[in-house]
Amino acid sequence: MNTNLAFVFPGQGSQKIGMLADLAAANPLVEETFKEASEVLGYDAWKLIQEGEQDDINLTERTQPILLTSSVAIWRLWQQQGGPTPSAMAGHSLGEWSALVCANVVGFADAVEIVRARGAFMQQAVPVGVGAMAAIMGIDDEVVINACAEAAENQIASAVNFNAPGQVVIAGDAAAVARAIDICKKAGAKRAVELPVSAPFHTSLMRPAADNLAELVEQKSFAAPEIPVLHNVNAQVEANPEQIKALMLEQIYQPVLWVDCVNALSGRGAEILIECGPGRVLNGLSKRIDRGLTSLATDDVASLENALTSV
Repeated sequence: MNTNLAFVFPGQGSQKIGMLADLAAANPLVEETFKEASEVLGYDAWKLIQEGEQDDINLTERTQPILLTSSVAIWRLWQQQGGPTPSAMAGHSLGEWSALVCANVVGFADAVEIVRARGAFMQQAVPVGVGAMAAIMGIDDEVVINACAEAAENQIASAVNFNAPGQVVIAGDAAAVARAIDICKKAGAKRAVELPVSAPFHTSLMRPAADNLAELVEQKSFAAPEIPVLHNVNAQVEANPEQIKALMLEQIYQPVLWVDCVNALSGRGAEILIECGPGRVLNGLSKRIDRGLTSLATDDVASLENALTSV
């Protein structure tokens, strides 16, 4: 276990058509991993991400299993090619499930089944168009939190993703989010951008999704993590499998404390963060959270080789 190395796993928003094609061309393990997922999903997940339409992979019940599978495939490549074991892991929202698979808390096939259901239940909880999310840039967290409280007016508006200093995502009822955007702009926000998502994730509006998912999660076998995983809801590690299940359900309707998670990884001795999955969103956030961290990507052959030789 490499004490100065931590792995982070991306969430929704990192998906794109053609992802991992470069890695798959160089190593059959990628498509083999997707074949395992496809058997659970009942459709060809690899074909979907290579030949499908972006709108297809943006459907959250598809986005979640294909991102999980992508991260697990890269983790398997990392292990196959002799990469050292990190001392800790964290995942952003959905990415926390990827971390749990790679830490051997939950089996890959079980996790694919869970996150497909997670995506479906999250979408069902709030009809399309009723909720909204927006990224607020350039003002303090407390100002955003207060703006949401002021904007709510018997609806839901809350700060849900603390992604980096000066970058907070808000979510809730569409009208309340619109009011919060206006208040943030008047308070000096540099940018306020509504996000192209289909539901207000990580708000109390998602409680029905957590309740619906609870039965499936309870049926699955969880183990104590072989690699510590920091959880989104409290930026702490948990060894008890039953408590991990509870945290993963709570995560659906609680904020993602990503700044706290990255700082906790750093506090545990991590100096290098490997983003294990498609895209480089978490690389960018890590640099804003802690300039002392080295952030490395793994989403193509060149970046994976660079990461392997850098640790």
